[in-house]
Amino acid sequence: MTDYAEEQRNELEAIESIYPDSFTVLSKEPTSFTITVTSEAGENDEMVEATLKFTYVEKYPDEPPLYEIYSQENLDDNDFEGILTLLQQQAEENLGMVMIFTLVTAVQEKLNEIVDQIKTRQEEEKRRKEKEAEEAEKVAFQGTVVTIENFLAWKARFELEMAELRRKRQKEEEQAGKPKTTGKQLFETDHNLDTSDIQFLEDAGNNVEVDESLFQDIDDLDLDEDDPDFDPLEMGSDED
Repeated sequence: MTDYAEEQRNELEAIESIYPDSFTVLSKEPTSFTITVTSEAGENDEMVEATLKFTYVEKYPDEPPLYEIYSQENLDDNDFEGILTLLQQQAEENLGMVMIFTLVTAVQEKLNEIVDQIKTRQEEEKRRKEKEAEEAEKVAFQGTVVTIENFLAWKARFELEMAELRRKRQKEEEQAGKPKTTGKQLFETDHNLDTSDIQFLEDAGNNVEVDESLFQDIDDLDLDEDDPDFDPLEMGSDED
């Protein structure tokens, strides 16, 4: 006949010596205790932790102990459920043998796997952000690829904007009064402008000042203009 109480006492002493800093007895009747399990530190000092609570049942180890996650750090819901499932599997596989050390070791390995997964997720997130940054830089450098769809959308927006600008300009001209007339339009509507320059010269003609000194000796010039044989180039030949 198996002495369950004896096996439980022996295992409890062994567990206390293996985990002296993380083992805590909660009660003796029934025997209940906790063991805190911490993962190895990740690359950026990430870590997860779970404090497991075990309670011996009367026929342990032929029956599995009661277990639960007493407290935890940095475990999400999926990890939490995954550890409970792992404990159930290990307990069923080790029935008939003391199993606390085996259960704790399995959880320790699970926590280390979780830290590795955290590292992998961080690396994937980093690569994703780097890829997004590269794609954004390509778009900024190359511009938007023109397609039929985005060209038609741009054209519709452009025509609306131009129509709005014309409407605003027309409104401003109406508010300012008569629209500004071009030079061509002035000549087409007022034919008096055709003689405006001539009239200006006639009006100014009475005020033109002439320097008469430039012409005071003109009568002294002996110009034989009436002589049909007169040649101005021969005027200096008298010196001969």
